[in-house]
Amino acid sequence: MEGFWLWQLMGRLHPMVVHFPIALLIFGAFLELATIGKFHSKLRPGINLLVLAGAVSVLISAAFGFLLAAHEGVEGELLDLHRISGITAAVLSLAVLFLLNQVWKKNQTKSIKAYRAALFLTAIGVGVSGHFGASMTHGENFLSETFPWSDNLGKTENNFNLASYGSAELNPEQEMQLIGEVRTVLAHNCYKCHSGAKIEGELRLDEKEFVFKGGESGAILVPGNPDASEIIRRISLPKNHKDVMPSKGKHLSQEEIDLIGFWIAKGAPWPDGAAQKSVYRVAELAPRKPALPQSIPGLENPVDLWVNSYFEENGISWQPVVDDRTFLRRIYLDVVGLIPSPEDLEAFANDPDPDKRAIWLRRLLDRNADYATHWLTFWNDALRNDYTGTGYITNGRYNITDWLYKSLQSNKPYDAFVKELLNPNDASKGFIEGIRWRGTVNASQRTEMQAAQNVGQVILGLNLKCASCHDSFISDWKLEQAYAFANIFADTTLEVSRCEKPIGKLASTKILWEELGAIDSTAARTEKLRQLSEYLVQPANGRMYRTVVNRVWKQMMGRGIVEPVDEMDNEPWSQDLLDWLAVDFVEKGYDLKELIFLIGTSKIYQSPAVGYKSQDLLLADDFVFEGMVRRRMTAEQFSDAVSQVFNPVFEGKDLKYNPNQLIPEQKNRIPYARASLVANNAFLTALGRPNREIVSTSRDSQASLLQALELTNGEKLNSVLQKAAEKWKENYREGPAIIAEVYSKALLRKPSKKESEIALAALGKDPDTAQLQDFFWAVVLLPEFQFVY
Repeated sequence: MEGFWLWQLMGRLHPMVVHFPIALLIFGAFLELATIGKFHSKLRPGINLLVLAGAVSVLISAAFGFLLAAHEGVEGELLDLHRISGITAAVLSLAVLFLLNQVWKKNQTKSIKAYRAALFLTAIGVGVSGHFGASMTHGENFLSETFPWSDNLGKTENNFNLASYGSAELNPEQEMQLIGEVRTVLAHNCYKCHSGAKIEGELRLDEKEFVFKGGESGAILVPGNPDASEIIRRISLPKNHKDVMPSKGKHLSQEEIDLIGFWIAKGAPWPDGAAQKSVYRVAELAPRKPALPQSIPGLENPVDLWVNSYFEENGISWQPVVDDRTFLRRIYLDVVGLIPSPEDLEAFANDPDPDKRAIWLRRLLDRNADYATHWLTFWNDALRNDYTGTGYITNGRYNITDWLYKSLQSNKPYDAFVKELLNPNDASKGFIEGIRWRGTVNASQRTEMQAAQNVGQVILGLNLKCASCHDSFISDWKLEQAYAFANIFADTTLEVSRCEKPIGKLASTKILWEELGAIDSTAARTEKLRQLSEYLVQPANGRMYRTVVNRVWKQMMGRGIVEPVDEMDNEPWSQDLLDWLAVDFVEKGYDLKELIFLIGTSKIYQSPAVGYKSQDLLLADDFVFEGMVRRRMTAEQFSDAVSQVFNPVFEGKDLKYNPNQLIPEQKNRIPYARASLVANNAFLTALGRPNREIVSTSRDSQASLLQALELTNGEKLNSVLQKAAEKWKENYREGPAIIAEVYSKALLRKPSKKESEIALAALGKDPDTAQLQDFFWAVVLLPEFQFVY
């Protein structure tokens, strides 16, 4: 049959014909449900007709699909799944026809249940087969990318700036940057049809040799002459033109077309991969402890010596340290997630000890329960640990809260902490095993690859997502390296797939940095994980310890030494500070509390916070460090602060985890529930708490529209402040007393004369609950209450 035009035509009718059984059988199955208990319903003739037509069209669709695959040269894992599910649906459709005949014509009522079961299975089979078919034509993540937990790997924000290249000849660094941007455009728009995974028109665009060779119509570009280059003509055509490229999917933006044209005009530079030095910055793996700068009076903390060197290089002056009130509120929020009471501030202010700031910081770190409850939020975000969610519903996800809380409470050394995550027991297996709830979304997101990606991101500050599908175009990581790392988490050897197409090669089993140690590829999964845990936590893995100190630095200072914190190959603003902190952390026994103490007792931590108009400025290439970044309270900190001052936002009944150590004498009857211990909800989500379906290592401190709406019109805060007003009305009768008490508890100060006048004018001497509620709301919305200064 090969080559006969009629068979080819019939094959191409498959996408059209296949919609008939999907619609008919699913609608027939839906109507069948309405006849449960009354088979001989008035709907029966219509159902029989739908089932008959649907079952026959399944058979026709399967035959046409066979012709399509035979004549179009299609192959791959998705086709195999589509074929298997389609054949299964065809076989089931035959069973439906047989059983329907038994019931309807031979009146064998005992076959009704079997008929209905076969019908429902056929409808499901047709739907599944249709899904795989749609994945082949629209992309494997056509549906899954819409899910809220999707990583949306195919979506990118282009920030090309052609003006940055200037009009002169490109230098080697600019050439590297330009080809990186061009390959980004090609990968996201062209690789689906023109890469090693799928080649149409004999054209490949994933490697230099094939790009310059061209396709069946000849060369696609003329270096130095974009106007004469076929690729420019094709991508510039109107979307409905027969020669336009891409022929499927989204048309290239004008920005992307201009970029490719500029690249060709500059001679289409493309370095030879094997002989070319890496175009990307690659951070050193080995630890490094530079010698401390010379001691300076007033800068006893090693952190300050490194910051001072940076300040001298950049012409930045030191600022006076903040006052007691600002410092105490800062360390309370950073260490235990709470705001201090007026009594705490009074005791701190009256403490005559010259080292009182270090002493009080140590006391807070010794409040093990409060420390664990607060830092639980940080680690829950990173480790995808929560109390509810899709994976918990399907029992495919494991909660590690008890293990995590107790690890933080006991200040478990970080090397032991990581070892128990990577080589888990039943209590800690949620990080590795919990990934499995998502199932095999596609080859680049199979459960083993998800584990590799999450470990790389959380533990090593590494992005493996691009390299999970093809050789990365944002780093030097290769597809086979990503699969070798993922193989450590696999029960059986993985087959490498490039852009969803198996390449016929089994993955090796290796750590990303082989110098850390060799994994026994023949060992069982548990043994491979044990070996991985031993190799990764050794002091020789400087990257792992740079990653964690960078995360803690950002948590306390508002901006990492390296940003983003998951891209540790990026340039730090102080390589010496980062390297010294990482080695010092190891030498002090992997003690997270000691790291926090070191940062918290530094002069730079005690300096005034710096504000920025936009979060983008913190990620800019020309960022200059000047001190702590002013930041908004997290959702949990804000909730707890409202609970402390006004009325509980969450109560004991809301707790999803209630460690007895929190308040031993009250156990389950605590006055309010810490927000880190309750399940996510609309209120916390609006204030920035992520859903934890994916790794989240940073929260946006910039206010959002959703947050503004929740704080101004949200039911939760309104209800809390209404109850608070009722309670305060019982305890305080006069407006001046209420004003003084609120300012004292919420802002740790007395109101100014003008503030008192404005508040008293709004409240009066004997305010009602509505006036009190409005006053509380006004205070809660003050930046002074919401921000960490």
